[in-house]
Amino acid sequence: QVQLVESGGGLVQPGGSLRLSCKVSGSILRVDGMGWYRQAPGTERELVAAIGDDDEITYADSVKGRFTISRDRPEKVAYLQMTNLKPEDTAVYYCRSEGIYSTLSRTRDYDYWGQGTQVTVSS
Repeated sequence: QVQLVESGGGLVQPGGSLRLSCKVSGSILRVDGMGWYRQAPGTERELVAAIGDDDEITYADSVKGRFTISRDRPEKVAYLQMTNLKPEDTAVYYCRSEGIYSTLSRTRDYDYWGQGTQVTVSS
């Protein structure tokens, strides 16, 4: 009933920029929070940035001043603007969304992940 699709990944040189997008679709009543995570080979998935239902924003220390998370509420889309990219930013980036969706007979909470999009920073 809920789907998340990421886009915008690719290959970029150090110092370059990329913008990731995450679209939430389905029988959504309300999107409360959205976040971006990343996972490099042989590592655990880590939080990069998150935006809550009150628009409070959290960033990992490693990306502060370089990445910006934002959202378009009517379109149910979250963005991650990445600037001054470094080789250490290379990873698969995953979108996560929490909120409320509807079924035929009731309202339920949801917590879903997208399939991930590859970001590679290399010369």
